[in-house]
Amino acid sequence: MTLWPRALSLRLALLFAGVSALLFGSIGIVLYQALKREIVWRDDQSLLGRVERMRSLIGDSDGIDAVRRHPQLYENMLANRENQLWVLDESGHALIEINPAKVALPQVPPLPASGLGDGAPGAQLRFAWLHARHDGQSLTLIAGLHLAQRDQMLRTYAVQLLFALVAGTLLAFALGWIVTRRGLQPVRTLAARALEIDAQHLHLRLHGFNDLRELQALSKALNQMLDKLEQGFVRLSRFSEDLAHEMRTPLSNLMGQTQQALQRPRPAERYQDLLASNLEEYERLARMIENMLFLARAEHPQTSIARELVALDAVAAQLCEYFEGMAEERSLSLVNLAEGTLICDPGLLRRALANLLANALRYAETGSVVTVATETSVNGLAVTVHNLGLPIPAEDLPRLFDRFYRRDPSRAEAGDSGGLGLAIVRSIMQLHSGTADVRSDPAGIAFVLRFPVDAISTDGSRVEMVTRSV
Repeated sequence: MTLWPRALSLRLALLFAGVSALLFGSIGIVLYQALKREIVWRDDQSLLGRVERMRSLIGDSDGIDAVRRHPQLYENMLANRENQLWVLDESGHALIEINPAKVALPQVPPLPASGLGDGAPGAQLRFAWLHARHDGQSLTLIAGLHLAQRDQMLRTYAVQLLFALVAGTLLAFALGWIVTRRGLQPVRTLAARALEIDAQHLHLRLHGFNDLRELQALSKALNQMLDKLEQGFVRLSRFSEDLAHEMRTPLSNLMGQTQQALQRPRPAERYQDLLASNLEEYERLARMIENMLFLARAEHPQTSIARELVALDAVAAQLCEYFEGMAEERSLSLVNLAEGTLICDPGLLRRALANLLANALRYAETGSVVTVATETSVNGLAVTVHNLGLPIPAEDLPRLFDRFYRRDPSRAEAGDSGGLGLAIVRSIMQLHSGTADVRSDPAGIAFVLRFPVDAISTDGSRVEMVTRSV
């Protein structure tokens, strides 16, 4: 379970507030450190200047005793009670001491002659010293600054920065939430329009978002998805109608013949003829169901096939021999020009070629030639079944591989695939990552099975795979 809110606008507002807090915090730290460095530098320069002025004062007077007798000469150097001043002799005795804060006298190193230092831990003292000589006497001049006031000022400034940080973050969150809600309004509009699309309104599309690049890409992708869904829904509806029509014919035959036979007693030979006729209809229904099961399994995304090395000329020769009788009945000739090897499922390849040959023999002109040929290119291998016949209208070509589609229903024969033969061919090619297409021109009709490059065998090795049967 995530801790993030479910609303995208609220998430964006929180992110905007977080970024603002990081930015404001960084700026506050930089300003605080800059102010602190500036104050420390000014205080240090003030301390150094104070000891220099004290040395000048002692040098311009008649001696240290004269300075001690006139404290007003140096007391005006001390602006407030935070400042300290010591003048020490060689023994460390304080000749002059101004220490309203009662801080301990800092320890001054003998070298260098002047410098800056900090008092004892906890004393909150910053001091400057200067070793000087006057009238043959060694003096140590110390100017100190009690840091309590400076630290208090810096703490007050830090609290103000923190308050500004919290206020700026809250303001950034509020403004971010308002801006994101307004900015995401087109997304809510897109969602509202998408909710209007259902099974009865698949023709609706998501338009009007071309002014936003991100939503334009999203709406375009959704419209393409809707186009595919609508096409699939239309195909499914047409498939349901075709399936009902295909199954109604044999069932009507079965019911009609059976009802007629039951109207009065008939000889045993008549009942035998009826059973034989019914058996043909049952076989037709069984083939249809078997083909439908094959198509359903082939379209499953996890379906795999057994691939092995197949000699195309041998497969084509076997099929030509199988269909030789059917070809002779129609005065047709079968020519095998296939060659090469292919890595595929041999059973599925034979089934696809058998469906194409049966289709070619059914529609070929009497006395013509049906040819099986192969062609290898950089794009893969193509297996072509060609026959001479009436040209197929251009509007029928895209639908030839649809289920139950028959260009000429009157040519249906006993034992045919029930309008599923070419649909099975397309499914077989999809299992092999290939394609099936058709072209029709005055030179004849050619069905082409295109296999990808990786299906072409370059040596004689056998390919073994862990598979599941279709």
